[in-house]
Amino acid sequence: MTLIAERLLTTLTDAERARMEKVESVLPALREAAAKADETGEFPVGHIALMREAGLLGLIIPEEFGGLGGGLRDLAGATFTLGSACPSTALAYFFHNTSASRGLLPLEAIEAGLFAEDEVPVIKAFAERLLTNMAGGTWLANFASEEVKSSSANIAIATIATPVEGGWSLSGVKSFGCATGVADYYLVTAKVDGTTDADGLALFLVNRDSEGITNRPKWNGLGMRASANDGVIMENVFVPSEDSLTVPGSFVKMLQMSRGSFVGNQLAIMAVYLGAAQNAYDYALERTTGKTFADTGKTIASSPMHQVIIGNMAERLETAYLWIRRQIELETSEPPLLPKAEVYKQWRIAKGDISEACFQVALGALKACGTSAATMDGVIGRTLRDLAMALVMTFPAERGRLEAASMITQDKENELFASVNS
Repeated sequence: MTLIAERLLTTLTDAERARMEKVESVLPALREAAAKADETGEFPVGHIALMREAGLLGLIIPEEFGGLGGGLRDLAGATFTLGSACPSTALAYFFHNTSASRGLLPLEAIEAGLFAEDEVPVIKAFAERLLTNMAGGTWLANFASEEVKSSSANIAIATIATPVEGGWSLSGVKSFGCATGVADYYLVTAKVDGTTDADGLALFLVNRDSEGITNRPKWNGLGMRASANDGVIMENVFVPSEDSLTVPGSFVKMLQMSRGSFVGNQLAIMAVYLGAAQNAYDYALERTTGKTFADTGKTIASSPMHQVIIGNMAERLETAYLWIRRQIELETSEPPLLPKAEVYKQWRIAKGDISEACFQVALGALKACGTSAATMDGVIGRTLRDLAMALVMTFPAERGRLEAASMITQDKENELFASVNS
């Protein structure tokens, strides 16, 4: 049987295939609920138990912690597959899986010798607790983004963590991350009170029902409407010490272990968009080749206009595939093909190009299918709105290209100067 994930990952190992079969097992329910979820803007709560029972909440958790043992390729294949059925669910699922990096990367940093001997037990305990919970079926919402913005960073942390007896008190507003009111726990990034740099960033596992947590006003999104992106307000929320990782510099040290795209899994969000774009393309092709003109009997797809539109869609779709497959290769190959800085630079460009290419596919599908398919609740209408969100999520293409250009020109400027021995 050919799996949907094989359109992205052209070769699968036996273990990867087994994991992707688990992903495909939940697709019928996701497809059935997608239109209603978009209409109401509510995350389908039945999906939680569905994905938990399939073991998918532990997809990229090592088997030693009770997970399925998948990696970045598995995550990209899963979000691509889920994105072809319900992008909102795929997006929320993606953010759940980003939480795993806060367990996996600290353990890698320990192996690399980045922590002092007395810090290791604390780091290890938090990492293993997080990974074991995920493997056991705990859904995590990864809350990092906030209302405050910084001109020098994509994510600015203003939430404050204050030490109190037995743990920490959190206060702040988290504006994005998916699964508000859905996830069992919120993984919150905050800064320790009194710190002024990244060494003061810390991680906290916050029970969804903790006293002092309220949801922000409902997010009435243009697309991805059922991803529960409301965000939370925290006022003196208590977090026990065992659910906290506050070792100074731990956040920065763990990020040093990533392979390129921030915490090593950001490319999987692009797979969500690509899965949605592929679904729109398939829908448009089936619709235009399945209907004929009344006067000639030829398929609608055979008209010159449709031939141009379909050709453009195919080109944009292939562009997105090429970018994301290259990024997957760069971030999973052993040994690494390029230095981390080069991988990161490519990611900044790739994210924007994939987003814009996928949106153009949806736009082409709208043109090809015409007025009768241009409904709010149809495949084309939903996908066009979902992929419009791809243009602004994480960061717009313009910012990625600007940062890549800055890195490129800075490197060139450095080449103009050299230290030589006389």
